[in-house]
Amino acid sequence: MQWPKRRPGDRYDGYRIRKMDAVYQIVPAIMRTRMDSQVFFDYKLDITELEKFVREQRENGMPNLRMLHIFMAAMIRMMSQYPRLNRFIAGKKVFARNCYSISIAIKRSLSINDEETTITPEFEPTFTLQEVVNHMETTLKEQVFDKREEGNATDLVARTLGAIPTFIKAGFVDLMRNLDKIGLMPKFINKASPFHASMFITDLGSCGIGPIYHHLYEFGTCSVFVAMGKKESEYYIDKDGNTQLRRYINMKVVADERICDGYYYASAMKDLARLIRHPERLLTPPEKVVMDDLGRRVKYKKVKKNKK
Repeated sequence: MQWPKRRPGDRYDGYRIRKMDAVYQIVPAIMRTRMDSQVFFDYKLDITELEKFVREQRENGMPNLRMLHIFMAAMIRMMSQYPRLNRFIAGKKVFARNCYSISIAIKRSLSINDEETTITPEFEPTFTLQEVVNHMETTLKEQVFDKREEGNATDLVARTLGAIPTFIKAGFVDLMRNLDKIGLMPKFINKASPFHASMFITDLGSCGIGPIYHHLYEFGTCSVFVAMGKKESEYYIDKDGNTQLRRYINMKVVADERICDGYYYASAMKDLARLIRHPERLLTPPEKVVMDDLGRRVKYKKVKKNKK
């Protein structure tokens, strides 16, 4: 995707947002940390039709399709239409991220003794469901299964930091945090960090439990954390008085309220719910991709007044 040209005040991982409501220009100075500004909300998503869709697609060319793939594709599509969800706060300034990335914690096997790793694949906002599945399969192969012994970039950085004395480790992390505030943290640390992503997703349903409200991290720039729970069944009475068995997934979200207002969040979540109810929309690219704050990059010419 072609991102806006970098200008003074921008970062290598995002560009400065200047065109916003006056309140949101001062909010980062009032609420200085993500812990201070995180909000919590949950959403119950009807997946009755979605489960049928998954079974059909597995038989028609996507044998590796998982429920998580659809949620990821839906969230990428949601961000492509609601780009303010892809913002982050750094150095008390608001930035639009110049990539679409999702961090996911992966267990190499379902064993309490096996190691956990994290991957942060980047996606194009125009990706279809098939492209998301293919990209995830490639990323898992390259960063998880092919690197069981040595580990991926995230594992290598974590092991290196874990091997040095605590006082050096703490000083190094503090240095990276301060450099990150002004956009000067080394790029290889940014790329290896799962905390520098559009959002973090954890699928607790795969562990057989419900979702939790997971805190945001002070280190990094991730502004949204999504936790998905296990599938549940409930009886539903429709408008005609008929009883139907419906399937649901509970999703809990923790978000930084400094990046956009509550109405914007609510509108985005409603769109996500529509995508989950109608996943066939994910089989084709979006009709358009909405860019964040493009208005500031247009050079306006003064209109000359006609002399009477």
